[in-house]
Amino acid sequence: MNHTRPWARKVTAEIGKAVLGQNQIVERLLVALLANGHVLLEGMPGLAKTLLIRSLGTALGLKFERVQFTPDLLPSDVVGTMVFQPKDGQFIPHLGPIFANLVLADEINRAPAKVQSALLEAMQERQVTIGGTSHKLPHPFFVMATQNPVEQEGTYPLPEAQRDRFLFKLMVDYPAEAEEREMMRRWGQVTAQPELAPVSDGAELLGLRAEVDAIHVSDAIQAYMLALVRATRALIAGANGTPPPAPALPGGPAAAPAKQLLSYGASPRASLGLYQAGKALAWLRGLDHVPPGIVQEIFLDVMRHRIGLSYEAEAEGVGADQILRGVIDRTPVPASALVSGR
Repeated sequence: MNHTRPWARKVTAEIGKAVLGQNQIVERLLVALLANGHVLLEGMPGLAKTLLIRSLGTALGLKFERVQFTPDLLPSDVVGTMVFQPKDGQFIPHLGPIFANLVLADEINRAPAKVQSALLEAMQERQVTIGGTSHKLPHPFFVMATQNPVEQEGTYPLPEAQRDRFLFKLMVDYPAEAEEREMMRRWGQVTAQPELAPVSDGAELLGLRAEVDAIHVSDAIQAYMLALVRATRALIAGANGTPPPAPALPGGPAAAPAKQLLSYGASPRASLGLYQAGKALAWLRGLDHVPPGIVQEIFLDVMRHRIGLSYEAEAEGVGADQILRGVIDRTPVPASALVSGR
């Protein structure tokens, strides 16, 4: 990762002592932190998802907590509860693991809806009510939730409205052969475990968010972002009372009616997410404005969990990324944005 921002370089280098590869995932986590968003991570077991966020917390000097979501988990196991004290006969609040700066919600789709809702409400409101008293969550506050793409039996898929609260949905793949070989060489011995040290802190992160806010987004780029998001709604069957256009699917089957592929498009929260993430990624790359390339690069990560695939799309093996790439291909970039991005 060739960052020009010193903060990103030092944090990435420290995480790299424990996590090999996954450079783009690390970058997106930094973007989410800068944009004050949360991340939904999907990948097979054993791909160092827990190690990744634990290393991120250590590098940033922030408190980290992990919650393993299971079918018997209760909302109080996440947010906390009132505990009776026999000594003085009073109830006092016992704060749950969500009161940390970085929270890993491991296999979030294995817990029932009440537990999912308790976590996601805290993510949105940034506070928890226990015993009638509201308790503010730490600042900064970041949730990374994981879900396993296999073993779907007995799971509770996140509803669309709850998935929409995540800034990104990131896909974690297996490491390259050379990276996996290096892991064996470095950490094959039980005693040779990586040790990380804080290279930043929460105050620095919060200060950097003000710099992200100062990144310029031109009217042309804003219009381009809106055009991309609204193009997903235009693919819904019967949108505006007319049949939707056939999508261009790069490398996919012959163009089929869009009504067979999408059941719903992205919400206005997607527009805000694209705007905020675009500014954060532009800042991370050392830019003072958001060019079209940044918007296109971040588009899939912001959008893939915000559109609904129809039964026909799943039956034909057409994925969200395939449809979204078609949206990018079909949506023209404003001429004024191509000149300088400003």
